[in-house]
Amino acid sequence: MQKKSFDIIVVGSGLAGLTAAYHASKKGSVALITKSQLDTSNSYYAQGGIAGAISDDDSPELHAHDTLVAGRGLCEKDAVNILVHEGKDRILEMIDMGMQFDKKDGQLVLGLEGGHCKRRILHAGGDATGKELTCFMLEKVIEQRAIQTFEYTAVTELIVVNGTCLGVQALDFVSGQNLIFEAPACILATGGLSRIFSRTTNPHTATGDGISLAYDAGAMVEDMEFIQFHPSALCIKDQDAFLISEAVRGEGAWLINSKGERFMKDIHPLAELAPRDVVAFSIYQQMKKDNSPNVFLSLKHLNPEKIKNRFSNIYAKLESFGYDLTKDLLPIAPAAHYMVGGVKTGLHGETNIKGLFACGEVASTGVMGANRLASNSLLECLVFGKRAGEMAALISKSNTVVSEPESFTNQVEFESYYLDIKNEVADLMSGSVGIVRNAENLEKALDRLHEIKNKIGFNQRDYNVLKARQIVEICELITRSALLRKESRGGHIREEFKKEDPDLRVHIVFQKGKNTAYIPLKK
Repeated sequence: MQKKSFDIIVVGSGLAGLTAAYHASKKGSVALITKSQLDTSNSYYAQGGIAGAISDDDSPELHAHDTLVAGRGLCEKDAVNILVHEGKDRILEMIDMGMQFDKKDGQLVLGLEGGHCKRRILHAGGDATGKELTCFMLEKVIEQRAIQTFEYTAVTELIVVNGTCLGVQALDFVSGQNLIFEAPACILATGGLSRIFSRTTNPHTATGDGISLAYDAGAMVEDMEFIQFHPSALCIKDQDAFLISEAVRGEGAWLINSKGERFMKDIHPLAELAPRDVVAFSIYQQMKKDNSPNVFLSLKHLNPEKIKNRFSNIYAKLESFGYDLTKDLLPIAPAAHYMVGGVKTGLHGETNIKGLFACGEVASTGVMGANRLASNSLLECLVFGKRAGEMAALISKSNTVVSEPESFTNQVEFESYYLDIKNEVADLMSGSVGIVRNAENLEKALDRLHEIKNKIGFNQRDYNVLKARQIVEICELITRSALLRKESRGGHIREEFKKEDPDLRVHIVFQKGKNTAYIPLKK
């Protein structure tokens, strides 16, 4: 088995991974590994924008306040303060590096989104901020001689010896070769997991494999019950959910029920601009009340030319489905969008395993609490990607020899086996562990997940079998955590426990082979 040695390994090529790799490369050699193309990630598809308190009438303190309110009492204040203060610096740093955010008359255009008290959302390319930011950082990464990229290469195992991460085992899809990447530091930036739900806004790569890799290696994972469902994803039969950005509501779009009535203005003082958990749950209730698969988004009362220019990509995509963004009632329903919890980290992305770091959506830094504030995700990638990259570059090399593990195959006959399991699990999660949950459905889901798990060959070293195991494991963690949290808070709603329980201001933490821990917030 071929071995490759580097100073830092980064797994994942979204904005967090690219940022980590860029900053780490200033101190050493970097292997940037991704299981798809370099430009395939949740970051790339992010439409809304990036939040930053950069205007004269705004402040990091106000941004922190909004983040804490959205997080429903589970945000770690030290992490939030780092996000909002360093976030401003990271955005200005990106501008100095040449990143072009949208401007009007020479001034940055700042948008408004749900949960924000000020206009602080920067955009690029109108509604293509994620794409523009990711492509910009990708260019910077490719310029760095210290960074070597490995596309279509999937990490199959973290190599951990005596509590220290020494590298990763990976499978090259093109050659079929197994590879060992050795490094004293490894940064997981593998993104989210919402593709494990049948209705989701995420690309096919977002299956939570990074969380599973870390958990299997002994890392702590926390807050797995908190899944953010984006309120406004296009709802068309037999079509994937297409995200209609939060920014559309920020510009004045209305949510309409089947009777043509605005229903959010009677539910929350911010109406359509309430935090995402509130809007998604309200839509769910309205759909149930109307016995309808969707509600509607309406922009008919807004300036059509302004809307076309501001949301040109969304306009074109909707046109391909036969809808006019400026004139038609758009059928929408919530869809799984963002993993709020993840691999438990400190303020520099460090995990409980020496040499293992995590940043971006795969990580749980404490910033998001029980519900992410709109447009804080790209900001978290910049802030904690830099922190993780710089800290990982300081880890000294170990003298421990990495022994050669058993190889993984990638046999074609196991592809349908994986897809059958994935599709069943996705339907199970959407039906029983979706926006609104109850003990009966959660217990039934857990029983079925155990049955599926027991049928999977644990001794079979094939990539598709590994993916099947990982998906079932991730779904078990989410379902177990949802069953344990007997309250409704943020992205976790229980039918039989409708209110927040002040005694549950804790992080539910899992670690393989150990008892579940309930860790209170830091003072």
